[in-house]
This record gives sequence, structure tokens and C-alpha cells, in this order.
Amino acid sequence: MTVGDEEEKAVLEQVFGSSSSDGSESDGEYETEHNWEAIEEVKGLWLCKHFLSHRQQFRILSAIDADNWFSQPSINQAMRFGLQHLPSWALRLAQSIRRSVLSFNQHQHQHRSPLPLHLLQREPLFDQMIANVYHPGEGICAHVDLLRFDDGIAILSLESSCVMHFTPVSQTLTLPVPVFLTPGSLVLMSGEARYHWKHEINRRPGFQLWQGQPLTQTKRTSITLRKLCS
Repeated sequence: MTVGDEEEKAVLEQVFGSSSSDGSESDGEYETEHNWEAIEEVKGLWLCKHFLSHRQQFRILSAIDADNWFSQPSINQAMRFGLQHLPSWALRLAQSIRRSVLSFNQHQHQHRSPLPLHLLQREPLFDQMIANVYHPGEGICAHVDLLRFDDGIAILSLESSCVMHFTPVSQTLTLPVPVFLTPGSLVLMSGEARYHWKHEINRRPGFQLWQGQPLTQTKRTSITLRKLCS
């Protein structure tokens, strides 16, 4: 193993823990039996409520802080293009997503998958990352991700819980489909969910409700992984 490999291994272990763990600590990176839930109203939309452990979430946030991505209040977004420019923890996260979906497909014996097989087989799975920080009251307007990005998008939620609403592009009268995103949860969008549904998060006072109860809003960090079209 070269010096560069050793350094990369050290960074990955700092974020995700050692792959040679004795099993005394449950770390989601090595727990491939995630509980994936299909959002039935939106074809191609899947949610894993506990994709990352609290420990892993803390480590990713610490790595972001160490890199000073959001060192100034005016900076709330960081984008990385190209596989060589992604942080090591983002590469490991992508690997974990692939392993988790493949394991789910193998053990569930059903026709539906959180990501279609042709997407799981592409290399790399993702080569673009965007990290956003949202303070209380801040959210994202309804949108479909730009077509410069390929099918298959992953969104990791950290820190504050929130409700993401999905509405079909062509039907304005349809009630939004709410999805509750907790810290450490992961959303996968493909097919119709990726191209034919808009998603948004309205965090203005009075709009963040789940089961009739208002959510306590703190700072929220999101990590989105995408694949640039050829």
C-alpha cells in the first residue's frame, strides 16, 4: 500500500470508522441491511430513514467543518465536480449506497428496487456533489434537478428534521406528497420521481408540520450526489 493509499484510508476511517471493527459498534457504513421504504405515491422515490448512524453523521459534519466549506455566513453552498474532486467520505458514501441497494435487492426478492439495475452498474455511480446549509426558515423552492445530471439522485439529510414535499410537474391540482426527512436519512430519486416530480422544502414559520405537529427547526445540512451526463 502506498503512502497516498494510507492517507486516504486514514481519512475514510476517520469519517466512517475502521472496516476491521470487531462489531462492538454498529456503524451504518458496514450495515448493508438498511430498511428501504418505497413512497408509493411517487414512482421511483425511496426513503431510508436511518441510513447513517449518529456517529457517522457527526464525523461527516466534522469533516466539512475541518475543510472550512462554510467559513463565512454568506457561504451556504459547496459544489464539487468530477470524481477526483469529491471528498473521500463522499466516495465512501456512494459505495455504501450501492452496496445497500444491492443487498436489499438480493434479500427482498421483489421486482422493485431503490435504484434500477442499469444505474447501479454505472461507473462511477455519482461524480458530482453539492452540500447546502439551511438556517431556520430557509428551504428550497419546488424544482426538478437540471437535465445536465443523469437519472438517479441521492439526498442525505443531516442535523434538523424537515418535510420535503413532492408535486407532479404536469398536475398542479394534485396534493403534495410529504416525506419526513430525519437526520441521517437518505432519499433516492429515479425515473418518474427524478424527472416528473418537483421537490421542495418550505421552512418558513408555520409550514414545517408533521402529523399535525410543528417541527423544531435548527440548522440543516444536505448532501446531494448526482452523476453528470456524458
